Amino acid sequence: MTLIYLIAGFSIATGLFLNRNRAINNSLLVVFLLFQVAFSVYSCYHKNVTELEYFTFDSLGILLLLTISVIAIPSVIHSKIYIVKHNESAQSRAIYFAALVVLITSIGAAYLANHIAVTWIFTELTTLSASALIYHHRNKLALEGTWKYVFICAISITFVFIGILFLSLSLGNAGSEDLTFANLRANSALLNPFWLRLAFLFIFTGFTAKLGLVPMFTAGIDAKDLAPGPAGALLATVLMNLGFVGIFRMYIVIANTPLHHWANLVVGSAAFLSLFVATVYMIRVKNIKRMLAYSGIEHMGLVMLGVAAGGVGYYAAILHVVLHALVKSSLFFQYNQLHRVFQNKSIYYVGNYFKYNPTGAMVLLLGFISATAMPPSGLFVSEFLIFRALFEAHYIFILILVLLLLTMIIWAFGKNIFKILFIPAVDFNESNVPKISPWESVSQFILLGGAVYLGLNPPAEFVQLINDSISLLPQ
Repeated sequence: MTLIYLIAGFSIATGLFLNRNRAINNSLLVVFLLFQVAFSVYSCYHKNVTELEYFTFDSLGILLLLTISVIAIPSVIHSKIYIVKHNESAQSRAIYFAALVVLITSIGAAYLANHIAVTWIFTELTTLSASALIYHHRNKLALEGTWKYVFICAISITFVFIGILFLSLSLGNAGSEDLTFANLRANSALLNPFWLRLAFLFIFTGFTAKLGLVPMFTAGIDAKDLAPGPAGALLATVLMNLGFVGIFRMYIVIANTPLHHWANLVVGSAAFLSLFVATVYMIRVKNIKRMLAYSGIEHMGLVMLGVAAGGVGYYAAILHVVLHALVKSSLFFQYNQLHRVFQNKSIYYVGNYFKYNPTGAMVLLLGFISATAMPPSGLFVSEFLIFRALFEAHYIFILILVLLLLTMIIWAFGKNIFKILFIPAVDFNESNVPKISPWESVSQFILLGGAVYLGLNPPAEFVQLINDSISLLPQ
């Protein structure tokens, strides 16, 4: 089934790229979404089955594959609205949707890859497809952002490649050259500590470009800002989750060696610095999309702090990446409507959104409550568990600093959101405000509601998938 999924995904992308007929393109997109959902359901019934040698339906892969399938549907729907409202050419539409399908297919395959080199290959494919989406508007800023994204991601993917070479050297005493994660875990006691340490440093640093973590977070900020809103939703959620998968699978290997404490120091340091960077920029940022992007850095910092703390933090980290994907994608989808009303993404030139689009304003308000982990947000549960993990690990000083940084982030985020919702915009001409259909916000309410449900009343199957994902970690 994996082979069929890959062939279908790339074939549909090719068809979208070559074809200019709107009806045929719509049909191809519907077929792709149906196939994406079907493959996700198939994965649930084939747990721990390996296909094509290099793809395994493990619990983490299944969980994130379901997440991307849920977000892919509104992403395509809002992309269609975006393309129509901007009266884009057939060629522009073809390139956009082809890149979107390649991106989703590559991320899905990378989630299931059981070999570090295969993960690396599909991660590179996400860079190429994301670049086409970033350059969609074909202007100077888009070109600059695309080149910056390609350059930083090229460096990051080189780091991962070097890390893979060091990882192969660490297997010297194991009598094996198999770089599958299962083999690395099985031979963890025989891995050379020197080469393993170098491998983890390079692989971790490389994947921070996708995860949105210090030191290579800068690529993702411009990408999410310059790409169309529906594409930005994917870059700010499921693509960041790919970075988490790359790091987390490698972390499981090193956590079963004497280097576990050292790895926690590396992960925890990068996570805390990411929170600090997010706080500094959130206080100053006035670009709405960049504000949402920096919020993502904050959340990924919290996720990796949970991993570094261990214990219940492992569970909380995976729960957080899933819930964050649902919440943040809803905010990026809503941004499309906000921009259509004000034709601007600067905080200075938007305001009183409740007056022009009450339904969309409710999405922003609920999205703000959810993203800042205020009850009844599902993220409140995952963040509370992360704080508990830090407390139980005796990282009291770090916990206090984290709470202070989060307080400043909530203040900065809230100030901007309430300006958008309630304070009249300066010199805004109300005569040309478009009528926004409330139906365009339905998908966002569903995503936000799903995040609340999974956080407060998670199904047993959902909890089991998370527990299985962390079962190989030392408790």
